[in-house]
Amino acid sequence: MLRLDNKVALVTGGGSGIGQSIALLFARQGAIVCIVDRDEKAGAAVADKINDSQGQAFFYQCDVSQLQDVKQAVQAIQNRYSRIDILVNNAGIAHIGTAETTNEEDFDRLMAVNVKGTYNCLNQVLPVMKTTGGAILNLASIAASAGISDRFAYSTTKAAMVGMTLSVAKDYLSHQIRCNCISPGRVHTPFVDGYLAKHYPDNKQEMFEKLSKTQPIGRMGQPDEIAFLVLYLCSDEASFITGSDYPIDGGFLRLNS
Repeated sequence: MLRLDNKVALVTGGGSGIGQSIALLFARQGAIVCIVDRDEKAGAAVADKINDSQGQAFFYQCDVSQLQDVKQAVQAIQNRYSRIDILVNNAGIAHIGTAETTNEEDFDRLMAVNVKGTYNCLNQVLPVMKTTGGAILNLASIAASAGISDRFAYSTTKAAMVGMTLSVAKDYLSHQIRCNCISPGRVHTPFVDGYLAKHYPDNKQEMFEKLSKTQPIGRMGQPDEIAFLVLYLCSDEASFITGSDYPIDGGFLRLNS
């Protein structure tokens, strides 16, 4: 069950956080994992860890916001493996701010990475995937469908991820390409630790507990928990699922009153 033996999986932002957990889990399930990340040191370290554990991984340094970078990365993967069976659009950045406090530079930066970066990967991978079919998984967020304070630009980009998911799912049905997205709640990643260290250096633990309790389940998610849902949706066991957005949020969307 949930095996990915010899499937070629491209994971963007696979050098840390949720992307790293996805890359490691995919490798354990038999996939050939192609990690794309702007951070060469982090991405290469994850690839080395997989290869040292008898898995198969390939790293390519790439800024997903740059179409030419993505084109070169996809071509390198295609040259090496001839196909791409799975695409996980995980790379993304966050931002704190309202419509008033978000400046134009920050808004453009989030759009470039989160939205255009996803478009760039879809634009380059879909022609490769059309020959054999495949699975695409986009990382959206509960911020796409719930009002969350001070997340104007971030929420905008994640709502776009849901829209792109539906469009691709519809357009590529005849090519046996499935496209879904997931919407995590708060997940304990390096971003959370960095955010707390920057904004709450004197009461990090107190704020961590406060953020954790915004999920009805009483804690943040772990990257590995997100990775298991991604694995299922990208596996053959999920062959009847396309065009869907799955919350994985400790009850945030449905159970908060």
